[in-house]
Amino acid sequence: MTSFALIGAAGYIAPRHMQAIKAVGGDLKVAYDPNDSVGVIDSHFPQAHFFTEFERFDRHVDKLRRRGEHIDYVSVCSPNYLHDAHIRFGLRAGSHVICEKPLVLNPWNIDGLAEIEQQTGNKINTILQLRLHPAIQALKERIAQSNERHSVDLTYITSRGRWYHASWKGDEAKSGGVATNIGVHFFDMLAYVFGPLKSQTASLRQPERAGGLLSYEKADVRWFLSVDSNDLPDSVKGKKTTYRSITLDGEEVEFSEGFTDLHTRSYQEVLAGNGYGLEDVRFCVEVVSQFRHLPVTANGERHPFVDKYLKA
Repeated sequence: MTSFALIGAAGYIAPRHMQAIKAVGGDLKVAYDPNDSVGVIDSHFPQAHFFTEFERFDRHVDKLRRRGEHIDYVSVCSPNYLHDAHIRFGLRAGSHVICEKPLVLNPWNIDGLAEIEQQTGNKINTILQLRLHPAIQALKERIAQSNERHSVDLTYITSRGRWYHASWKGDEAKSGGVATNIGVHFFDMLAYVFGPLKSQTASLRQPERAGGLLSYEKADVRWFLSVDSNDLPDSVKGKKTTYRSITLDGEEVEFSEGFTDLHTRSYQEVLAGNGYGLEDVRFCVEVVSQFRHLPVTANGERHPFVDKYLKA
């Protein structure tokens, strides 16, 4: 049975990783989080050891290794700015790693991880779940057969309460900002479908929302991301807390469903040797890192949702 350790067990996304580990027949041996609100573990692996101090977690993982029971995979669900440190821990502990998005905040962090990956012989895998969504795969095939250049609007609004800005997610130095924290896998998906990026501009960058223009090989993409429920379209307010939309040349691409099992699919691919590694993720990390430093401009094409936030 494949054995796992989990770092960040109290995090928002950790239950999906627990579900995926169970679905692939794995065993969560040990978990760590400085916060102890992890009762969700009972629904999946009640026998897992749990620590709130990293040093004790480290000691337990090392004890298992010395017993010949080393951990096969360390799953990382910790705050974004800690990912690279926790990935290094997993590699040096003799394990492969599965890390939640964004893998790291800046592209130079990838270079450092590549060195340790080579030194240890263990592999880093990241979650790029939208590549596995059937609707996105179908769109990729459709675009591959087209010689046209396309116009795309991407809108993603996922409501978050006041806690969001009081947590590490509201600190750009720790989360990378809203474009990194909730958008990085969308930027990966866009390159996956429309080819290499040629240029990008920033039209909006605020703590709650962001927007810009991305010019890919086969499409110009106007995008808008938000964690503010006030940005939800009237058609979904009071009914849903999340809104996803992609239009291709004015036509809606249906991909609002089918997200619930993508982490399980991701784990299945990793265990089959088909996980997405460092070079797969480099591009989208470069995009979000660059976006944080671009000057914000109202010139040129922009997403219609952006207009109401531009100063006159």
